[in-house]
Amino acid sequence: MRQARQMITWSDDAILLTARPHGETSVIVEVFTPVHGRHAGVVRGGVSRKMSPHLQPGAQVAVAWSARLESHLGSFKLEPVRSRAAIAMSDRLALAGLNGVTALLAHVLPEREAHAPLYDRTLGLLDLLGQEELWPLAYLRWEQALLEEMGYGLDLSACAVRGVNEDLAFVSPKSGRAVSREAAGAWADRLLPLPPVLAGQGEASHTEILRALGTTGWFIENRLIKALGDRPIPVARARLLDAIARHAKG
Repeated sequence: MRQARQMITWSDDAILLTARPHGETSVIVEVFTPVHGRHAGVVRGGVSRKMSPHLQPGAQVAVAWSARLESHLGSFKLEPVRSRAAIAMSDRLALAGLNGVTALLAHVLPEREAHAPLYDRTLGLLDLLGQEELWPLAYLRWEQALLEEMGYGLDLSACAVRGVNEDLAFVSPKSGRAVSREAAGAWADRLLPLPPVLAGQGEASHTEILRALGTTGWFIENRLIKALGDRPIPVARARLLDAIARHAKG
């Protein structure tokens, strides 16, 4: 008599990133976990009235994954921990923020690779949804942390050319390092802006935050995403920047 192969299983906390229908009654979800990274699996009965409200981007869940082989898609059993749908539906900036964060993570995270510090940072960011005065700056810091975690962190501590830490005004698109105004000289138009808020200084107005997000966005699109292949940056990020701009105008 043939012995049944033992299932491979694990359990973890997770942030739900995406959900799409699979067959008539199931849903394939992608989650971000601290130990198992970005991971996909099937949720049986996911389209039911009981389960579907919990399968929304940004939801905090406890998952148990199982499969016969590590390489298989496998299936999830999922328990809701915290839903963020209500606050997202009642606040335009929160909705744009939730969609922007989950879309970027689903787009750039390597499959099944742990990034626990980024997971913790993401939970902290999502917990600030609805706090409109705090959220844009927290999001900027999150994008900087995302670049750092993915190996494209910005070094804004001193000028890459002269080593000084005064009058830093630009970021080199090649190295990701700061450049002083004097050192930039005639090359200034080929460099990216370094708003003081990006280096943790100066005014953290929405206008300055948007300027800083222009610089982090350049590295996300032209370094991080291009390294993953020929695909565009998620449109959800542009919608988020539009929402921040609208909020700045009141």
